[in-house]
Amino acid sequence: MNQDSWELPEELRQMRETTRRFMQSEVKPVEDRLPHDAYELPADQLLALQKKAREIGLWCVRTPTEYGGAGLNLLGQAVFAEESARCRMGAYVPGCGAFGADPPNAIYLGSRYQIEKYAVPAASVGKKVYVAISESSGGADPARSIRTRAVRKDGRYVLNGTKMWITGADGAGWGLVFARTGEQGDRGGITCFIVNGVPKGMTIKPIPVIRSYSPYEVHFDNVEIPEEDRLGEEGRGFAVCEKWLVEGRVPYAAGTIGIAQAALDLAIEWARERETFRSKLADKQSIQWMIADSEMELRSARLLTYQAAWQGDLGRDMKVDSSIAKVTATETAGRVVDRCIQIFGALGVSKELPLERWYRELRIKRIGEGPSEVHRMVLARHLLGAPVR
Repeated sequence: MNQDSWELPEELRQMRETTRRFMQSEVKPVEDRLPHDAYELPADQLLALQKKAREIGLWCVRTPTEYGGAGLNLLGQAVFAEESARCRMGAYVPGCGAFGADPPNAIYLGSRYQIEKYAVPAASVGKKVYVAISESSGGADPARSIRTRAVRKDGRYVLNGTKMWITGADGAGWGLVFARTGEQGDRGGITCFIVNGVPKGMTIKPIPVIRSYSPYEVHFDNVEIPEEDRLGEEGRGFAVCEKWLVEGRVPYAAGTIGIAQAALDLAIEWARERETFRSKLADKQSIQWMIADSEMELRSARLLTYQAAWQGDLGRDMKVDSSIAKVTATETAGRVVDRCIQIFGALGVSKELPLERWYRELRIKRIGEGPSEVHRMVLARHLLGAPVR
């Protein structure tokens, strides 16, 4: 980003246009043929789209180039996330999976052996990977709520416990699991482990929620983890967790902006065409104000998200900025889609349009990656001079 203004660098503007064209010309026609609540493409169509995405250089965009990805910085990730979310599946699968699935950035804090065994193969095929932090005891405060334990025994770790609300656990190649190896409530007592496949003693169960696809409960019953699959030092897992969470909020926020922008574009087109009581919807002040409020809020959310990304790319502490972006973007997106449904009336809640699906899925976004209340607490502590943890 230009340090004197908000203008994007030329290469990111070009990437944005390339992504937008790809979504319109390649992804949308395929998705339009699927059921309203579909959350994956047929394998043959997905592979065809992925081949085209690789050809235009938009494959695993968060993955470093040396490991087979596009290596976008955080600002680039934000721009890309907004454009790739402009589809029905966008709240869950940007680009309907066409761009692959990035391994969590925390894996690159691991050893060369771990990167080559896990990260490189996952990025090469776009295989999904899960991150298991949350538990029923309170996922918003992992430093104190984690009850899952790992005990070292005969050169291995034995893992016991249950993780909740884990996205993508079913069918994943591997996952990062955070367990307690120290005292309860001690930030230094958490360790990160790579769990390969579905080892003996691990079970996965879907948890039905408001949307059409489920997160999972993942249970570990004396699951053995080789010592070489511990990611980072024992007891230093919270730092690994934090890197994934803080940086991940930027594309997470940007994706919700993309969905809301797509909804607003639909509503504006409808308002121009729809006639009621002898005039266009676009001529009615109540509709004009809904559209104007939505545009103003989206511009604000977008700039705050860019600001967070920019801070991260400059190597500055972006924890507070990412919290601000996450809350603003997710709450703005929910309000915008709600207004757009109102503009469409009964059609807005029908399955002829993606609006009602986006409405359901955006409700979850205010909880995922830390609920709004926790991020407000982070900001308040920062402003009041208390430690931001």
